[in-house]
Amino acid sequence: MRFYPEGKLFETSENLEMISSQAQLEYCRRNSTILEAVAYICDKEHNLHVKLPCMNAIIPRSEGALGIDNGTTRDIALISRVNKPVCFTVSHFTTDTNGNPLAVLSRKNAQQLCMNNYVSKLENGRIINARVTHLEQFGAFVDIGCGIPSLIPIDVISISRIGHPSDRFIVGQDVKVIVKGWNEGKLWLSHKELLGTWSENASQFSMGETVTGIIRSIEDYGIFVELTPNLAGLAEVRPNTKIGQSVSVYIKSIIPEKMKIKLIIVETFDKTLEKVPIKYFIESGQITNWVYSTENSIKQISTEF
Repeated sequence: MRFYPEGKLFETSENLEMISSQAQLEYCRRNSTILEAVAYICDKEHNLHVKLPCMNAIIPRSEGALGIDNGTTRDIALISRVNKPVCFTVSHFTTDTNGNPLAVLSRKNAQQLCMNNYVSKLENGRIINARVTHLEQFGAFVDIGCGIPSLIPIDVISISRIGHPSDRFIVGQDVKVIVKGWNEGKLWLSHKELLGTWSENASQFSMGETVTGIIRSIEDYGIFVELTPNLAGLAEVRPNTKIGQSVSVYIKSIIPEKMKIKLIIVETFDKTLEKVPIKYFIESGQITNWVYSTENSIKQISTEF
């Protein structure tokens, strides 16, 4: 059994077939198959109502998510699923107040299956798929499977400093993450190690080129311009610049032994650059050690998993 972030199964032909009839739902009930459909109402008791092609269905509040019963998961986790796909297993069949067939579903059970058979077995350094669910000042929350949340703290999103996770991600974006470890029963993630070393990023540029960038920091001694999420260069101070501004920069020099790129700002633009797909230098497998720094650099940046 494979486990995916919530919403990945919804439009697959297999899922659509399995939710199409009561006979198929019964088959899935017997086999604890994880399915997906859209929740269209969260009622005042915080039960989620799900419309299946063959019948109405309900996810009782107590079956809405792991941790709902003991308060470790708040009801906002249920409310926020309205108009979105939810994963579930089929618990049983009954009838509603009008005598119509009603499927009773459990999102909690789907999450428990995911936790037992996938999440709990993840080792440090393992690269996995995730989907961004919401963004806070301190980091990006992602779904690592069946709606189970985990956090990418802002300081490990990229080497290049950002003011807010929205500088790097958008809600609903599919991303790669790397397992950093467990803390108080929760899985912690990192992201920067997948975005390449200094040398891997710098090799995409050449001295004498003029390229685009984003101003990430303005200091008394210069302006840091992000060329890629894991690579920034330093330009001389220039008036009327601001953080987040798009710029074109001339690459004056590239100095690997000092991990420095010297830039000259050619022009500034008020319009923000559109987010481009993230380039991952590592996309699968497991790593135990990652070294960002160049071989002869005095400053060493690395991660042990």
